Amino acid sequence: MATETLKLRLYVTGLTPVSRRLAERLHRLFEAELQHDYHLEVRDILEQPQAAMDDDILVTPTLLRLRPPPPRRLIGDLSRRERVLDGLCLQAGG
Repeated sequence: MATETLKLRLYVTGLTPVSRRLAERLHRLFEAELQHDYHLEVRDILEQPQAAMDDDILVTPTLLRLRPPPPRRLIGDLSRRERVLDGLCLQAGG
């Protein structure tokens, strides 16, 4: 049976150099650690405020795991590998 593609959405405030580095760091983390396909979408709440409201985004950065269910949400510091993987339940067996 094929593994479901991991669908992630990162909300940031402005596509700043800091936001871009965060997205790049997450891409590198997922490429190195995950055993299946993933899709990371970056949304700027300044350009897509309705999308942020629809997903109940109150602070940035916020990383959502949309698929596979159940949804998971990680808010704030996304610089620590273990925190990201644990918070999104992406560790082996998670």
